[in-house]
Amino acid sequence: MESLSDLLKHDFQLETVFKNFVRHFDNDQTFADRLWEELKSAYSGKGRHYHNLSHLTHMLEETRSVLPELISPASFLNSIFYHDVVYNVRRQDNEEKSANLGIQRALDIGLGIKGAELSRQQILATKSHNSSEDEDTNYLTDIDLSVLGASPEVYQNYTVAIRKEYSIYPGFLYKKGRKKVLKHFLEMDRIFKTDLFREKYEEQALRNLKAELDLL
Repeated sequence: MESLSDLLKHDFQLETVFKNFVRHFDNDQTFADRLWEELKSAYSGKGRHYHNLSHLTHMLEETRSVLPELISPASFLNSIFYHDVVYNVRRQDNEEKSANLGIQRALDIGLGIKGAELSRQQILATKSHNSSEDEDTNYLTDIDLSVLGASPEVYQNYTVAIRKEYSIYPGFLYKKGRKKVLKHFLEMDRIFKTDLFREKYEEQALRNLKAELDLL
């Protein structure tokens, strides 16, 4: 079976990576299949226009460039898979609920208490995206935000998808909340905490965020 560091070294499908990740810890195929169906169902829920399986695939693709730098790749991958597993635009505790399921599944899979707790902390960090003393966590939050530094066209598609996810809210309420989010990022000392992602995405992210804010 492939090592964790080998899982993303070639072309992949999300399902294959996830199941191989679960089976890496001597879990059987049936268990891996069951956890995949649970994950797929969660990320394919009605109303998930951005926080879906495509988002996970994108995060795994971005992870390729940081694999050699990761201290705890197992916890990192678990955090990617479960960081948005609970997503309800009406609630403010999605990260907390995702972290609770994430730590439980980490224990079920076999990461151990220390690895599971690290994953829980990483998932919680995706709420505020503040700088962490744990560099793996900084890589995770940077990867989660990498869409902010995408090309204007990709960023535009992202904003459209986010608006669809919040379609239950009228325009004036959505704009108020979205402005708050944009200003939160623009007021950060730096959006991306690692040098790699800062050099790659920071300038474009600032342009994208400012352009969106000007349109609201």
